Amino acid sequence: MNFSEVFKQSNQLCKVSPDGKYLATCVQYRLVVRDVSTLQILQLYTCLDQISHMDWASDSLFILCAMYKRGLVQVWSLEQPDWHCKIDEGSIGLLSSRWSPDGRHVLNTTEFHLRITVWSLCTKAVSYIKYPKACQKGIDFSRDGCYMALAERRDCKDYVSVFVCDDWHLLRQRVCYKVLLYSLDGRLLSTYSAYEWSLGIKSVTWCPSSQFLAIGSYDEKVRILNHITWKKVTQFEHPATINNTKAVVYKEVERRPAVGSDDLSLHNITIGTTLFNTQSKYEICPLPVQLPVVKPDPDRANPKIGVSTLAFSSDSRYLATKNDNMASVVWVWDMQKMSLEAVLEQTSAVRCFQWDPQRPRLALCTGNTKLYLWSPAGCVSVQVPTEGGFQVQSLNWHCSGDSLILLGKEQLCLCYMDTDQEDKRSGYARTTNWNRNLWMFVCS
Repeated sequence: MNFSEVFKQSNQLCKVSPDGKYLATCVQYRLVVRDVSTLQILQLYTCLDQISHMDWASDSLFILCAMYKRGLVQVWSLEQPDWHCKIDEGSIGLLSSRWSPDGRHVLNTTEFHLRITVWSLCTKAVSYIKYPKACQKGIDFSRDGCYMALAERRDCKDYVSVFVCDDWHLLRQRVCYKVLLYSLDGRLLSTYSAYEWSLGIKSVTWCPSSQFLAIGSYDEKVRILNHITWKKVTQFEHPATINNTKAVVYKEVERRPAVGSDDLSLHNITIGTTLFNTQSKYEICPLPVQLPVVKPDPDRANPKIGVSTLAFSSDSRYLATKNDNMASVVWVWDMQKMSLEAVLEQTSAVRCFQWDPQRPRLALCTGNTKLYLWSPAGCVSVQVPTEGGFQVQSLNWHCSGDSLILLGKEQLCLCYMDTDQEDKRSGYARTTNWNRNLWMFVCS
């Protein structure tokens, strides 16, 4: 495992292009495009204001930069650096901006969710979609890019509408509640609700093979539905005490290195800032294990309780979950055995975790100077060898699984994995099973 030098970035705006060739980072009002393999700067663009959001087109030929405070979007071309496009939403303001799947339309959501404006880069045509609902993820596209599902709020009711992306006309519209599963021709396949009269669904995700739908709820449980009958196959609970003899509990243990008098020179203290970094490793805990639990405040809105994060491995074999009132714990479930595989107890709250897109390998960070990795072979804690106290706030895998992008508050670095040796040791299959995308879901 090797690490690159540290580069500047702002607001954690850093993304690899879909084809895996380029790395785009934002530094205040500048957009920097680098070659992923050499990290050499290929293009440098200057925007009109500080960049709030950045996104790649699906074909990696264009980059979108949004400046929400000014209601502006600028689009840059990699093939033609002199070409650029400016979209001004004017006094109506700008709340969010994103690409359509074809990479030739920009979708802007205006302030107060009054409408979505669809701008065509090819024909300069403009389309309007009214009544988008103000929610965390109110818009999504089918895998083939032909359809868009949009959560809408009309006449004090919630709807989900399906639009055709060719000309953005409305195809279907349905009133939604709980979890609804529809086919694209509008047939209601099934409805699901775990319980009534309480805080309900908090997170939902498909597995890549489309065989399972995982539903995380405020009652600290995950329900797994199958794709044939849409009935519950099993449910995963997140107890405070682990008694499952088949599960392995990894606990991070920290210790401070012993510092001799020779190490306390002025040079080492001022230059070698990693001298006093806390070292850590994982220990396997004997069962039963008591996990740290934070009791939520009942008087505050949006209580820190329930399963907020769900993520399947690329081969659909494993499911990683996080229960918010156990913020320092990550749970890994085996979807073949339908049982708990491993529990990772960290010393700090988990900020982010993400699966390797090619192998069953999970990376996570907790806002300190370390990178953590889990695989079926075990767990490892890695110190990021950078000076200046680089703290990993979030991370992203390269699409090849050969490297990780580690993001700090104002810096980034790349971590290169020795994937050939890893594949030989673990026998990982370098294949992925894409979501068939035959269905869509709605929850409220």
